[in-house]
Formats: sequence, C-alpha cells, structure tokens
Amino acid sequence: MRGFLFDMIRIGDFNELKTVRSTSVGVFLEDQEGTEILLPNKYVPNGIKLGDLLKVFCYLDHEERPIATTLHPKIIRDGFAFLFVAQINRIGAFMDWGLEKQLLAPYSEQLKPMNEGQGYLVHCYLDKDTFRLVATSKVEKYLKKEGHSFQKNDEVSLLAYRKTNIGWEVIINQAFKGLLFFNDIFREIRSGDRLKGYIKNVREDGKIDVSLQPSGVVALESSALRIVDFLKENGGKTTLNDKSTPEEIKEQLQMSKKAFKKGVGILYKQRKISLSEQGIQLTDKTF
Repeated sequence: MRGFLFDMIRIGDFNELKTVRSTSVGVFLEDQEGTEILLPNKYVPNGIKLGDLLKVFCYLDHEERPIATTLHPKIIRDGFAFLFVAQINRIGAFMDWGLEKQLLAPYSEQLKPMNEGQGYLVHCYLDKDTFRLVATSKVEKYLKKEGHSFQKNDEVSLLAYRKTNIGWEVIINQAFKGLLFFNDIFREIRSGDRLKGYIKNVREDGKIDVSLQPSGVVALESSALRIVDFLKENGGKTTLNDKSTPEEIKEQLQMSKKAFKKGVGILYKQRKISLSEQGIQLTDKTF
C-alpha cells in the first residue's frame, strides 16, 4: 500500500492536492487518482473549504505514516542543501530540515563522521527499500554530468559546495557541478551559501565554469546598474573613484576595479553621473 501511495503522491516533495473530507484529526487531501493523505489540524489554513486546492509537502511522520504539511523544509527529495546536525545516536545523524521529524543521515551515508551542531552539504533521496527519506553527504554521485543545455551568460542558481585551491565547487540549479574561480569572486563565500550566478564557459570535457557576474556587454550593463543602485542607497554619491583601490571597490560594490571603471564609463556617457575629485554623484536625470 505504501509503495502504491508513493507512485501517486510524491513523498519528499510538494504536491498540489484537493481537500476532500474533514475529520477530528485534520483534513484529508487527494490527488487526481484519488489517493488520500492527511493534513493534521495544526497545518490546516484558516478558511479552507472542501474542494480547494492546496500546495503541501508530503513525507513520513514519526510513526512512518504518510502525512502532509504546509511547512516548507530546507531540502526536498532529489535536492541539495546545507543542514545542521541536531543529534546523533546509534543509527546515524539526525539533521534539522525544518520539520518536526528530523532527517536521518545513516552512518553508511556519511562521507566523514558527522558531529552534532555542525553543518554539512547533503543530498536527500528516497530509499526504495524502506520508502524513507534519507540524507547523504556523499553528494558527488548524485550530481549530473550531462543533460543540460546551458549557454554563456545564462542566469543560474548556485549552491556553494566545497572550497578548492583554485575556487569554489558549486551545484548549479540543484543538479550539475560547476566551478567558481577565485578571480571571479568579490565577496565572502561559505559552504551552503545560495547565490545567483551566470554560466561563464562550458568546456569540451563537459565541465562548467560559472561567475557571479555576467560577461561581455551584459556585464557592463550589470556593473552600471549595480553602481546606480549603490549610489541611490548612499544618498546619491560616493567617494569611490578611479583612484580607489581594488580592495575598496570590492568591499563596497562586490565587483572588480575593471568592471567598476567600465560601469562608470557607461554611466558618464549616458550623463547619469558626474565625476569629480571628491567622487561620483548621480545627476538629477537619473531620478
């Protein structure tokens, strides 16, 4: 029965289900095939009516029963996230993923022994034998190596994974492995950080390089917009200029001095800023 249910309602993920009947313990929801799952009273939204569609996360409760919740976990099935260990016992590490029942990372799924209170990048999958959701820090084998259609400057989501001697390994769009080189980083990064990035290069061997800024003309427009936003946030002016050090520009704008100078050039030609020895100032035209 449990396997049949899992073929209908996707355990470990969000499902859009219809409210069909109300009981003393909660509301029962069903999918298009008529498979039901309980949404306990504490998660039932005010004003919900029978027949309403509701987006819920479905998983197994403490008694291994399928259950729905309106809470949003920190990780979903087949996804990746940085989670902290809440407690450890004889069967493994239990990780805080934002739900009442913690997510188990068995000892066999730990790349290195986990410690209570520490955070780890993990992948969540459904164990086909037990139908339980499991966390693993052996994430490499779950990263896809092909099947993408990335083009240069495509905007993507990044999850910082592991620091190397040349940059940060990242997970692109919750699926593919990429590399963010140190010379493309102008801010502090820690494992588990979620970032907006751009495809920089897809190599012949299939490896993917990414950047935190787009390249080419798009990058010039992006740097110019960032400078305008920064000026607006700081009263319309800044003491930064072409004599400012790369470190000062990186600290305040999270961009290279080269990108800064090109962005300033664009804005000056468009008469959106004025330049002086005291720095840069927005013109009235910008507002």
